[in-house]
Amino acid sequence: MTTAAQERSAAQLRRLAEDAGRDLEDAPALEVLRWAAETFGERFCVTSSMEDAVVAHLASRVAPGVHVVFLDTGYHFPETIGTRDAVAAVMDVEVITLTPRQSVAEQDAEFGAKLHDRDPDLCCAMRKVAPLEEGLRPYDAWATGLRRDESPTRAGTPVVGWDERRQKVKISPIARWNQADVDAYVAEHGVLTNPLLSDGYASVGCAPCTRRVLEGEDARAGRWSGRGKSECGIHL
Repeated sequence: MTTAAQERSAAQLRRLAEDAGRDLEDAPALEVLRWAAETFGERFCVTSSMEDAVVAHLASRVAPGVHVVFLDTGYHFPETIGTRDAVAAVMDVEVITLTPRQSVAEQDAEFGAKLHDRDPDLCCAMRKVAPLEEGLRPYDAWATGLRRDESPTRAGTPVVGWDERRQKVKISPIARWNQADVDAYVAEHGVLTNPLLSDGYASVGCAPCTRRVLEGEDARAGRWSGRGKSECGIHL
């Protein structure tokens, strides 16, 4: 990974995001990530849900040793934790695991069991959004695996944009890709993917709030099914 970049104000970061959003809209994913690594150095990271390791793999090609931030909510499928461990073992990245302030048992003691069934927004806020906000503090820019084809709520995802809430540059290098592009990249480079993707799951989140998708459903339909919820709050 390149050395730390200069300290920049929020106004400077916003201008960088606006300029890059315009200039890199049609750029290949590797070029977008190379720009991020060269611009932000150690103040750049990749976030991954360990649904697959595509963006982590792409980033490792231009920034060996890049930080890959993973949220261990305490509710993940064993396959997801296994994918994280495999990524850490075989890829040229440094996996950083974030955890919520409370364990599942501590949360149950304070809020009652299965909060995810009664108030999934609150559960996501405590187990995903809050720890990520804390974990991203050392960074000026973060990369995600968001794609415009995943759901209507993600259709306007910029390749490079400004994360107003966190005052950081938010990079989605594969925003313009579709599932066929992802599948082709995985096949060409032998990229690790979560085994659940071969078992009917199109999007992998916490086990209590994720189901297999039905034919014709979009990739996010299996998340918080029947609740009118399609995002955990991280990308809102």
